[in-house]
Amino acid sequence: MSRRRIFARFLAYIVTMLKLQKVRYYKLKDLQTLAEVAEAFCVSERALVRENGLTEPPKQGQILKIPLQSGNVYTARAGDDKTLLSGSEEAYALKNGESLYLGKRVIL
Repeated sequence: MSRRRIFARFLAYIVTMLKLQKVRYYKLKDLQTLAEVAEAFCVSERALVRENGLTEPPKQGQILKIPLQSGNVYTARAGDDKTLLSGSEEAYALKNGESLYLGKRVIL
């Protein structure tokens, strides 16, 4: 195999890996809560805490890694419950935390 062909395959591999690692970061603004960031990026607070290893509330200016979650985003309506949305309360809690309220964006 020629050097040119090896190099072309290597570049194709690097491009593929970069596409797979679509990591997003966000700098926390003054007086912004974790709940507001989670809602803005359609992820759960629990996922943000887990992804960033937080043991206390984040500080202004802290850079947060926004996890990429697979699933459809749905806005909760009247009559929805955790089992209906995710199959079980445990599955719902893993993706979205414990709370469910009207208008909350949840990962299905």
